[in-house]
Amino acid sequence: MKHTVLLVDDDPRVVSALSRALRNEPYQILGAESGEEALHILGTRSIDVIVSDEEMPGMRGNVLLRKVSESYPETVRFMLTGKATLENAVEAINNGGISRFFVKPCNTADLAASIRQALQQRELMVAARKLLRKTQTQSFQLCRLEEQYPDITRVERDEDGAITIDETPGEYENLMREILASLKEK
Repeated sequence: MKHTVLLVDDDPRVVSALSRALRNEPYQILGAESGEEALHILGTRSIDVIVSDEEMPGMRGNVLLRKVSESYPETVRFMLTGKATLENAVEAINNGGISRFFVKPCNTADLAASIRQALQQRELMVAARKLLRKTQTQSFQLCRLEEQYPDITRVERDEDGAITIDETPGEYENLMREILASLKEK
């Protein structure tokens, strides 16, 4: 399993029930009974999705999710509460950057589908960031080449828009002979 979901609720029965309901999902499920325990787990391993209760002693879910948002911004955050109020929802969205808000008892099929969707979206974001970094690196390398060899990236086109290459007759054939000869030597 390459993804990990952390369930946080001060009632261990809720964590246990949700873990059982999600046991057939393709991700590892961890549980924590407090915000402090959740932060400890987040400090020791990568968590892809966190689902936190709001009403917990010590540290409320909004506070936990705000800290997760600040320290682990790539972790997708869901709120789970038995006391849904507009104030809680707005605070969770604005301060904790949550993606979904669930009311207890929540529909576990909806929770599972939301987690799967969040994981897919997270994978796409990670892939997009990697592609962006690769594109930036290639662009930098291309700029350096252009500095060393001015006009190396210039493309000439004919009146139909086709790319034209100025080469002396036989230049391509000579290059291919050199490449083949060097391959035979190895």
